[in-house]
Amino acid sequence: MKSIARDINSTRAEKVELYTESAVNYLPATLTLNSCCMLLFIAFPFVRWREVERSILLRKWYELMMKNKDELARLITSENGKPLHEASAEVVYAASFLEWFAEEARRVYGDVVPSPSPDRRILILKQPIGVASIITPWNFPSAMITRKVGAALATGSTVVVKPAEDTPLSALALAELASQAGIPAGVFNVVPASRANTPAVGEVLCTDPLVAIVSFTGSTATGKILLGHTTNTVKKASMELGGLAPFIVFDSADVDLAVVGALACKFRNTGQTCVCANRFMVQKGIHDVFVEKLAKAMERDLRVGSGFEKETTQGPLINERAVKKVESHISDAVSHGACVVTGGKRHSLGGTFFEPTLLSNVTPDMLCSREETFGPLAPVIKFETEEEALAIANACDVGLAGYFYSRDPAQIWRVAERLEVGIVGVNEALLSTVEAPFGGVKQSGLGREGSKYGIEEYLEIKYVCFGGL
Repeated sequence: MKSIARDINSTRAEKVELYTESAVNYLPATLTLNSCCMLLFIAFPFVRWREVERSILLRKWYELMMKNKDELARLITSENGKPLHEASAEVVYAASFLEWFAEEARRVYGDVVPSPSPDRRILILKQPIGVASIITPWNFPSAMITRKVGAALATGSTVVVKPAEDTPLSALALAELASQAGIPAGVFNVVPASRANTPAVGEVLCTDPLVAIVSFTGSTATGKILLGHTTNTVKKASMELGGLAPFIVFDSADVDLAVVGALACKFRNTGQTCVCANRFMVQKGIHDVFVEKLAKAMERDLRVGSGFEKETTQGPLINERAVKKVESHISDAVSHGACVVTGGKRHSLGGTFFEPTLLSNVTPDMLCSREETFGPLAPVIKFETEEEALAIANACDVGLAGYFYSRDPAQIWRVAERLEVGIVGVNEALLSTVEAPFGGVKQSGLGREGSKYGIEEYLEIKYVCFGGL
């Protein structure tokens, strides 16, 4: 797989490895819109693909991913910096979607509906939607592709994937393995693009008449732009957008369990996930104990460094812009009265490494409470009542994930039902699994991915009426 990027030799632009700033491979610096359109045309063989035994090929692709797990993980760590053990877990998670949808491909059921007329029969068919444009982020460069592509290919649809400009090699590696698995040329296409060309390529992928659906994972702001591009051709859209996840700890909670959950939920991938806790809300009765225990746990258990070092739990942030956003959120909070309990600045390692940071005395009107940080920052807001916590948690225009810790059964039911999010963790911080639907409410997106519901995004429903019987 090491030759993949070299095999698409063109005008070359170095992809820089985050730790050493050494080139790890080469990619085309530019991708013309003509090339993009050509790939869209190549992606049109879904008429033939829908007649292929797809389940077997998806299963082979899954097996090849597992066979090459270590190399795929090293590639992820080189590209986006996450610790190698997290990258390995991502590969397994990514492969699980291919295994899952290989089976779901056999369960795309239609319906026979009773007819009001004795001489008619009503059939409901589910058919592949066609060509899917898939635009994926850098934070999970393998899993975000397979979660979408596995579902699309299982239906008989074909795909054009535009990976994040920071992590193109992971996508190309998946394409190589798909080819080895026997998936025909033109069914799974990868369109890498430079940062400068990404907006233009994204527009083509959203406006070309050949495309039937656009599936995007990324920020809400970018999602709105892409949705705007789809309107003239009235395309279907599946959007998994930003979050502002609340993490609520009630007085009845097991504080130690909540601290363990906070570490896992906040600092996975150095806080660069759309479902990581962004706002910690802790009830007055246990606030001080929670902050003290969380600070000790952060100092004891979190280690900043290269993802290739065994002890590392926190890799670098993806780029300098990400570092500046964390800094701006901390600066704003401190200027308005928040206190830095631990961390608070760039790490001595330099580059884009940042200290895991805990803030107390945070209020809902601070930037870190109103904007997704996407970094290793844990701001803690003190609250008094359940109603107050819910009001703070729901006072935003996004709703992807939410977490809370409580041992009160009645409270658990109330809060789970009233949190305005698509995914709820009750005394649990790691929620993503292939069997459950992933997606949000409000401006966190449209549709669901994974689970039995994920395949529906890539299907059209057709009503067939037989008369004269």
